Amino acid sequence: MSLSQKLFAHGLALGDRVQHRLYGARKRALFADVEGTVVEIGPGTGVNLPYFPEGLRWIGLEPNPHMHPFLRTQLAGRGIDADVRTAPAQDTELPSNSADVVISTLVLCSVPDLGETLAELRRVLRPGGRLLFIEHMAAPRDTWLYTLQRGIRPVWKRLADGCHPDRETGAVLEAAGFSAVTYESFETGLPVVSPHIMGTAVA
Repeated sequence: MSLSQKLFAHGLALGDRVQHRLYGARKRALFADVEGTVVEIGPGTGVNLPYFPEGLRWIGLEPNPHMHPFLRTQLAGRGIDADVRTAPAQDTELPSNSADVVISTLVLCSVPDLGETLAELRRVLRPGGRLLFIEHMAAPRDTWLYTLQRGIRPVWKRLADGCHPDRETGAVLEAAGFSAVTYESFETGLPVVSPHIMGTAVA
């Protein structure tokens, strides 16, 4: 457990209110009908948990153990059968075809290998299961923002727990072997990581 992981966990917790303001309405729409066994990769401090209905079996894969106390606080008193684990998204250690839904919000930017991670998530999902995602991604390549994202990436990765601000997440999702991938683009106004996508990939 590193000091940087501890600082990142506490910094993320301080930003939860901003996340609710930026993404709350979209999360309510995206997560409204989740049910069954739900696997969330990188749940962080549990910022998504208020948007989930009761009665789920929820498995949270959070490699940073400093996040776990925040998760347990969010889960207290909820009607959710919860299991917090430290396995990473690229090696979930879960059985094949075992999840009805996988959730990823602002996580795919930081996994070591995006293609490998998506293959693992597709393996875990049952046929017809869904990956629900909200992710930031690279700006169009002919823009000043993309140039900034490329230039700032080495420092940004160190400060933001491995985040790649210039990752082509949408294109990689489309090529990852899902039976269907649909998403919409939106802007948040955040510096560096304003371009976002929200959508569903079906196993």
